[in-house]
Amino acid sequence: MRTQSRRSPRTLFAVAAVGTLLAPLAACSGAGGSGGSDGGGSLNVLMVNNPQMVQLQKLTAAHFTKDTGIKVNFTVLPENDVRDKISQDFANQAGQYDVATLSNYEVPIYAKNGWLHSLDSYVEQDPDFDQDDILPPMTRALTAEDGKLYGEPFYGESSFLMYRKDVLEKEGLTMPDKPTWKQVADLAAEVDGAESGMKGICLRGLPGWGEVMAPLTTVVNTFGGTWFDEDWTARLDSKEFKEATRFYVDLVREHGEAGAAQSGYAECLNNMTQGKTAMWYDATAGAGSLEADGSPVKGRIGYVPAPVEKTDSSGWLYTWAWGIQKASKNTGDAWKFISWASGKDYEKLVGEKVGWSDVPAGKRASTYDIPQYREEAAAFADVTRDAIANAKPEDPGVQPRPAPGIQFVGIPEFTDLGTKVSQEISSAIAGRQSVDSALKKAQKLAEAVAEKYEGS
Repeated sequence: MRTQSRRSPRTLFAVAAVGTLLAPLAACSGAGGSGGSDGGGSLNVLMVNNPQMVQLQKLTAAHFTKDTGIKVNFTVLPENDVRDKISQDFANQAGQYDVATLSNYEVPIYAKNGWLHSLDSYVEQDPDFDQDDILPPMTRALTAEDGKLYGEPFYGESSFLMYRKDVLEKEGLTMPDKPTWKQVADLAAEVDGAESGMKGICLRGLPGWGEVMAPLTTVVNTFGGTWFDEDWTARLDSKEFKEATRFYVDLVREHGEAGAAQSGYAECLNNMTQGKTAMWYDATAGAGSLEADGSPVKGRIGYVPAPVEKTDSSGWLYTWAWGIQKASKNTGDAWKFISWASGKDYEKLVGEKVGWSDVPAGKRASTYDIPQYREEAAAFADVTRDAIANAKPEDPGVQPRPAPGIQFVGIPEFTDLGTKVSQEISSAIAGRQSVDSALKKAQKLAEAVAEKYEGS
């Protein structure tokens, strides 16, 4: 299995490429590493405006700052905006921000470019943080090719299938414990129209490398396709890639939500919550909202692993994590913040102050041993943890890959490539062109990227 070591150096250091990046405890003292203070300082944190991060912002002054004396200045932005701002500040090593939220897509690339501070020395001198408690797939995903750790997860997720148990039961249907995509398609046809205004399934169709391309790429993987083979040959025009894409497009067009070409995670979550769809394949993070107090469908949803065809599993792996800018002059304080925000006691704080359904889970094994959390998340906790454990970023399909990633290809160019390809796929979902036409254009885009890597 080839890894990032095959990436072209000129590409890894291309600031312009990364600049195009688009689309969820008591403070420690004496942490190792350079920089920082003993408290009473100030820290600049740039983060995405996801609900869990907004909640963190509200809790920081009364807990972290009160305990450490470290004031935290937050800049909170929507996902696309925050990615652009982070890439600009970190690429230039401007040092305006000490800590930023990065995903497991960016961390290995940023680390390779020398933009991040290694966290190993801090982890070693902070036993209370308990790195061994972090779920292994998360640690691996945030470790660069030099073997060093460059990020700590705030929360993690995979993907699975969510379905209305009551609707299937009323129709005399049974969801398999481990469904295939073809079984899901058959069920979608059966439950389409089961209730007034209800469609069979909701699938993302909104353009974006992190929108429609995320679930679609997991379907491609399990159908036997890949973006690139191990020699960097683009394979978007392969039989398997075409079959998977036709399946996805046909399914959402025939039994999916209205306006599918403009529906992303948020729209599908709303459709599922409001009873407008019987099934939804998407991020495990969605379960917390579906099971939250006040949700119209609380207690009526079943959860099973991501559907498969040719692979044993197909769920993706994603985390919003904390990274320290290499140019930061406050790395000691930065680690104290990360150790608090990603620590065991922070999860307990959220559970007690906000609610256990709001705990930023999916990153620590100990979370799943907390009685209150297990009670609140009983419907989906084990399925989520299993999905994360079974995710295989280095081996997500049936053939070797030249770069890691399940729902993305771990190269800087993927943000631009994935977004452009997604526009073609979304156009096919909208009925403006055929899948063959969309993939013919997509293949040319992928071939242009492959030329930079062939022979590397």
